Amino acid sequence: MSDGLLGYLLDPANWQGGGVRASIPALIGTHLWYTVQALVVAAVIALPLGLYIGHTGKGSFIAINAANAGRSLPTLGLIILLVVIMGLGFGPVLIALVVLAIPPILTTTYAGIRAVDPAAIDAARGMGMRPLQVLFKVEVPIALPLISSGLRNALLQVVATSTVAAYVGIGGLGRLLIDGLSLNDYGRVVAGAVVVAALAIVLDLLAAGTQRLVVSPGLTGRIPRRLRRAAPAASAPALAPADGVAATTSTPEPVSSGRDGASS
Repeated sequence: MSDGLLGYLLDPANWQGGGVRASIPALIGTHLWYTVQALVVAAVIALPLGLYIGHTGKGSFIAINAANAGRSLPTLGLIILLVVIMGLGFGPVLIALVVLAIPPILTTTYAGIRAVDPAAIDAARGMGMRPLQVLFKVEVPIALPLISSGLRNALLQVVATSTVAAYVGIGGLGRLLIDGLSLNDYGRVVAGAVVVAALAIVLDLLAAGTQRLVVSPGLTGRIPRRLRRAAPAASAPALAPADGVAATTSTPEPVSSGRDGASS
């Protein structure tokens, strides 16, 4: 049974393409292209908006409620509605994926900026920084872990949902799912599901590695290896006097009692 279900996925002919059907690598490339376009457009809209709302505190009620409304919209239903209005093509799919990706980016950017310690902002202002310098040199670096997590969340949602592009006939890995269901070819359905899941895992690992590179180690608690090696050497001279003091102070001293000064 497993060989039958995995037969389409393990067949080399499906990875080489040719003929009337697209190969799995070609479908992956199309799927990635849709994902990248949707994520870039969503980031261009949501990041500046989240930074502005987080920095100024203006419009937070409207933005957060709009983001929650965007999360509740069914993506497939939105695509069908847009296809009726706009016609077939990538436009309805792109709009639906952007609507799906904006809420996590917007809310985490807003929350990350608002969570910055006010003392750090006051210190930056006290040093003479202007509002934009405070935003990009203090608030954004400190909020970067939350902002990165929002981008990763949006990336995973878009990768998983881009399969709906096949419903309007523009390809992607959803083609395997739809064709497999219509032909009762469950091996093709399993191949589509496995490749989408593997693609999401690979992209999440790449995003996690990028986040590890761009976020300051001081915010994540990671200590660089060179500092870990230098730490014992730097702390050794400081511990020696402390031990000596401890040894000296731990020695019991005679306590005089009474008027004759005899020790007890």
